[in-house]
Order: sequence, then C-alpha cells, then structure tokens
Amino acid sequence: MTADELSALQRRTTAVLVTSQILGGLGVPIGITLAPVLATEIAGSEAFAGLAPTASVVGTALLSVPLAALMTARGRRPGLALAYLIGALGAAVVVLAALLGSFPLLLLGMAGFGAASLANLQARFAAADLASPERRGRAISTVVWATTIGAVLGPNLAAPAGRTFAGTSLPVTAAPFVWAAGIFLVTGIVVTVLMRPDPLLTARALSPQEDHSPASRSLKAGIAAVRASPRARLALVTVAVSHTAMVSIMTMTPVHLGHHGAGLELVGLVISGHIAGMYAFSPVMGWLADRLGRLSVIGLAAGLLSLAALLAGTSGSSHGQTAAGLFVLGLGWSAGLVSGSALLTDSVPQPARAAVQGLSDLTMNSAAAVGGAAAGLIVAQAGYGWLNAAGALLLVPMAALALVTARAGRA
Repeated sequence: MTADELSALQRRTTAVLVTSQILGGLGVPIGITLAPVLATEIAGSEAFAGLAPTASVVGTALLSVPLAALMTARGRRPGLALAYLIGALGAAVVVLAALLGSFPLLLLGMAGFGAASLANLQARFAAADLASPERRGRAISTVVWATTIGAVLGPNLAAPAGRTFAGTSLPVTAAPFVWAAGIFLVTGIVVTVLMRPDPLLTARALSPQEDHSPASRSLKAGIAAVRASPRARLALVTVAVSHTAMVSIMTMTPVHLGHHGAGLELVGLVISGHIAGMYAFSPVMGWLADRLGRLSVIGLAAGLLSLAALLAGTSGSSHGQTAAGLFVLGLGWSAGLVSGSALLTDSVPQPARAAVQGLSDLTMNSAAAVGGAAAGLIVAQAGYGWLNAAGALLLVPMAALALVTARAGRA
C-alpha cells in the first residue's frame, strides 16, 4: 500500500468514526442525564441514584475484555457494531424497567446501555490504528471531538424526547431511552456497512515483521507489555483516575442541582456544558500532546481536574459556578483521556495494542464504577462538597507517578 493510499484509507476510516461518534453521542448522554433521576423515582431514595449510572459503567467494564478479544481476532468493525447492538438492547430493557417499576431490571438495562459508551471509547483507538506516531494524539482527539455534536445536543433532547410519549404509561424520564435504542441501532449499521477495510487488520498487514500470533495478541501478552513499560503503567493510571474523578462528580451533579431548585432543562444545559468541555477542545489536547509531549498534558489534566473539584465543591446554590466546575471537569477529562490514550498506544508493541486498550477500558471503567457507587453514598451522608474533595484526592497518586516517570525519562 502506497503512502497516498494509506492516507486516503485513514481519512475514510476517520470519517466513518466521526459519523458514528456523532450518532452515538446523541444516545449516550441521555443515560448520563436521566439515569440518576430515573433511579431515584423507581427506588424512592436518592441513596440509590448513583447506582444506575454506575451499572452502566460496570457494564462498560465487564464488556471491555470480551469485546477487545473480538476486535483482536476479527477487527474493529465487528466489535464496535456488536457494542452498539448491546447498547440498544440495554436501552430497551431500561424502558421495560420503568414500565414495571423494577430497580434490578433498571440496573441490568443500564449495564447493557454501557456497551454504547464502550464503543464510543474504543473508537479513539481505531483512529490511532493507521496514524503515524507524531500525529497519533491528533488522530485520537479528532474522533473524541466528533462526539461533541451529539453529546451537547443529547441532554437537551431529553425533555422533548420525553414529551413524545406524553399521555402514555411510560415515565417522562424513561421515554428518551426509546430514542437512544434507535440511535444505537443506526450507528451499528453505519459501522458495519462503511468501515471497510478494517483499520486494525490493515495495520497488522502493514507490519508483517511483527509477531502476530494469537499468543502475542492475548490479554496475557497485553498485561506483560504494560508491566514491562513504566509509561504504559502511567497511561493506565492517568486514564483510570481522570475517568473516575469525572464520573464520580458528574454522576451526582444532577441530584445536587435538583436540591437547589434546578429543573430538567437546566440540568440538561449544565450537562451539555460539561460534555462540551469533554469533547469540544479535544483537538487542542491532541495537538498539545503531540507538540509538548504526553507527560506535559497529563500534568495539565491533574491541574484542571483539581480546579474543577474546587469550583463544583464550593458552588452551593450557585448554578453558574456548578456549571463552570462541570465544564472544567470536562476539560480535565479530555486532557487525561487523550494524552493517556496516546501514551498507552506509544508504549506497547503493535500486536498487543488491542488487548492493552481493552485492559485500559476495563481498568478505567472498573475504577469509575467503584467511584460512581461511592458517590451516591458520599453525597447522601456528607454532601456534594465532600464528594468533590474525594475526587481531588484521587489525583494525588496520578500526579506523583507522572513526576516520577518524567524524572526517570530525563535521567
């Protein structure tokens, strides 16, 4: 394959991934916005509010390894398409749970819903499959940025989508999940039809000198690659901590806003601003990661996330300060995800990358699941301010490991 052909294939792959991210970005924020509210309605207690979005994160974590194994064996296309299909089924189960008033069924549905989040996350690695090392950060960030369009619109569509089933037995907070199911099905079809040839399989064909045996692509090989590379370990910690801090704080923000009189429309606007921070500025983070280095942007992520915790944690009844804190929280997440993902891809051999990337999503979502579950309990017992303080404390080991790694690199 010539350089021009490879460049054209990368552009085509990026275009398909951008389209899927826009569509998926419409559906996933519905769960982010409404799951805590729907859980409170069904369970009858705010102490359970954090469990519904946490179930989504758990589902994302549990599916990370098997879907990574599928991608390792068959390529990105079948793995991404299957993830969106599972997400659609999960959304349908959430609707059924709302009709029956079943909290366990709600958690099951949200676990399946999390597969769509996994597809959106794994798409960033698909963008890096054919990218050159010096442009890898920008390739990842372009796909992350594409989520902005759908993700900003998604929460604001929650209220209108809820009204489409007005007069029926379906609760307003559950109706948007019907729309999410349809969106995920369409996204899966787009990936299945248009992502040809597969970028991961093409990347392997372009590196015949590498050992592409099943053993070299296994999860065991991925774990060994991470253990052998201090930078890969830092990348895993960065992505996991950034995601956990973001999920923990963001999950309980709708409940915090509700305590201070915010309606569904205002909650949607705040979450939209947060998601804009997560995605809209990701090209800047990718450019910085390529120009200044991955470690510098990891340091930036730690600073932004700390500032976000301070703003949100001291906001009280100020909706504007809460919105500012959530926006900065999104920026910090973007810096951590883009720089950590690029560093992880840089630091391991090509055959093991898909397995390591699946391990990364397993780690980040497992940690975030624990954080999300604890978030509801912390808010119920101590308040939203203490939740933000706990989120800031999570950043200390990440910053320390980054400093140690940077010093080791200079030495």
